Amino acid sequence: MPVYEVVVEGKRFRIEVSRKEENSFEVKIDGKEVFDVEVKGKLEPEKPFELELGERIYAVTLNNVTRAKPFQVKVNDCRFMVEFKRPTYKARTVTTVPAVDAAVGKPPARVLTVPEGAVVAPMSGKIVSVKVKEGDAVKRGAVVCILEAMKMENEILAPKDGVVQEVNVSEGAAVSEGDILLVIG
Repeated sequence: MPVYEVVVEGKRFRIEVSRKEENSFEVKIDGKEVFDVEVKGKLEPEKPFELELGERIYAVTLNNVTRAKPFQVKVNDCRFMVEFKRPTYKARTVTTVPAVDAAVGKPPARVLTVPEGAVVAPMSGKIVSVKVKEGDAVKRGAVVCILEAMKMENEILAPKDGVVQEVNVSEGAAVSEGDILLVIG
């Protein structure tokens, strides 16, 4: 679940977003207030769309959304300056049972914490190419990047259908086993 740090007119908010359906989300603000939000229309820069928040509908226009600098958001007739920070993700812990490992003579497994939807490097190597960018829709099984390890090129596949939320690597980057290459939401 992405967690965004957003600054609106100088006031900082922590916003958690989880998708319920295609255009329906649950939004939690500062860990307290929870809202069901439905997006009506396409999210396109400088084109209005509607947000349904409970019984209310808001007309929203986003202008030049960027993480590099503040941008303007128009809600109904009010304009706000917003600064959008890179999302982080709630960790999901994946581990094996140490007792089982000990019984089969293996050393205890390391605990790996990865965000939900993360695509991790299966081995150490070098990224040869990245086939997707943030915002791209991907289908399960699509090649998202190519990792060279031990003189072989390995296709890294999308584990599920979704939208690329974050790309953490670029061509030529060295990665270690377990590094998060990208996140699909």
